[in-house]
Amino acid sequence: MQHNPAQTTHAAHHPEKKGILNWISRWIFTTNHKDIGTLYLCLSGLMFFIAGMMAMLIRAQLIHPGTHFFDPNFYNSLVTLHGLIMIFGVIMPAFVGLGNWMIPLMIGAPDMALPRLNNWSFWILPFAFSILTSTLFMEGGGPNFGWTMYAPLSTTFAPPSTDFVVISIHLMGLSSILGAINIIATILNLRAPGMTLMKMPLFVWTWLITAFLLIMAMPVLAGAVTMILFDRHFGTSFFNAAGGGDPLLYQHVFWFFAHPEVYIMILPGFGIISSIIPTFSRKPLFGYTSMVLAVASIAFLSFIVWAHHMFVTGIALGAQIFFMYTTMLIAVPTGVKVFNWTATMFRGSLTFETPMLFALAFVVLFTIGGFSGLMLAMVPADYQYEDTYFVVAHFHYVLVTGALFTIFAGIYYWLPKWTGHYYNEFLGKLHFWLTVIAVNLTFFPMHFLGLTGMPRRVADYALQYTEFNFLASLGAFLLGAAQLIFLYNIIMTIRGGKKATAQVWEGAHGLEWTVPSPAPYHTFAEPPVIN
Repeated sequence: MQHNPAQTTHAAHHPEKKGILNWISRWIFTTNHKDIGTLYLCLSGLMFFIAGMMAMLIRAQLIHPGTHFFDPNFYNSLVTLHGLIMIFGVIMPAFVGLGNWMIPLMIGAPDMALPRLNNWSFWILPFAFSILTSTLFMEGGGPNFGWTMYAPLSTTFAPPSTDFVVISIHLMGLSSILGAINIIATILNLRAPGMTLMKMPLFVWTWLITAFLLIMAMPVLAGAVTMILFDRHFGTSFFNAAGGGDPLLYQHVFWFFAHPEVYIMILPGFGIISSIIPTFSRKPLFGYTSMVLAVASIAFLSFIVWAHHMFVTGIALGAQIFFMYTTMLIAVPTGVKVFNWTATMFRGSLTFETPMLFALAFVVLFTIGGFSGLMLAMVPADYQYEDTYFVVAHFHYVLVTGALFTIFAGIYYWLPKWTGHYYNEFLGKLHFWLTVIAVNLTFFPMHFLGLTGMPRRVADYALQYTEFNFLASLGAFLLGAAQLIFLYNIIMTIRGGKKATAQVWEGAHGLEWTVPSPAPYHTFAEPPVIN
């Protein structure tokens, strides 16, 4: 594919006005997709360290039975906020940041379709997360019912801070919906001449499908938390059996949102891996069309599997069988993707820079998470696994190695394009190896804890679980320490280093690799023509 890149140089970079007030106003009022992508990534990084500190505190409490750094109620608040912040404050903003930065570059667009909406959708988030994190310090304690916010815990027995959690979730959802509208409008309207839908990079495809998932799923969460608010303050009984409601209704509504949400946090990662593996294999992606169809299939199936989270709630046997088989069916398009990534590497000229290492770790470890997901999909087996640490192990293998590893891979892959400097490869690989060792040390023992019956969301445990919990806590502290290397490497890369070429990586193809590094502030003043 021949490109005719816009004749833009780094001299066309943004005009820098002197003075701290000008600098602040530039970042507050910016409508440039690169600035807003950077803001999303910075917010995600900040929330990553806040939620990570909560994880450290959780694992400190569990390092030994009888360890009581804080009371069980505060422990439950930490567990709740760790989950909410990691999902809504780390994974989702990071993917939106990567999408903001890269989608216009990949499709030859001058900017996002709705730049002012883009600015607004970001600036909602700092207020949302300020409200959410402040609940930890409110009178009556922070939210203590888990990130799923199950009724009647969240309606009848929850502290007053619950109302602020609901408000913050509404704000996050609004931001996500606005961002999704912007991404759909950009991809459908601003592609370069000659770039048909089936010529788009897979990262763009995965974000297009994810954006539709967001628009369909987020209003459902808004409905669920609004019903919590009404049950708490306006005398309704949506989830109160005494008033004619049903607590299980909450679970149905919540999981109808939350299962597509899992794929909202995974699909853009699939797109990142589908960019990285061909680059470092020096081969085109194997089975492009089947990859697009697989992503679309996963998105569709994600809406008809929600009750596999509810096998122990007494739902009808016919419903259990339906949800068991539809859940297992998701393994088929996921298997197609794993096969295609493997086939892309087969007989390729592989090199193992940091982005490729994270991509390989993702393929292996995410597959392990997929296998434990199949175990949880089987109704009779799920009766044993439900609400044990086996579930904790499963979703961390899916989300840490599935979402977080792909974000790390994407940042290392595109960082030279953003900054104009190559990062320190030694520090990148050190970060990778420490992270992979720590993730497995933290979460693999949890499978055995769950299989032997340790319940999740408990602040203390029986003596027989001591050794595995000690290993998990050790791994968690190592995982936290390893991220400081990542932060240091990014800061040093922004400050300077070996100059990056326009292509950055030998074997990289696509419009984003035809513009200078760092990418000019205004890219593609004239749309490139794709022959």
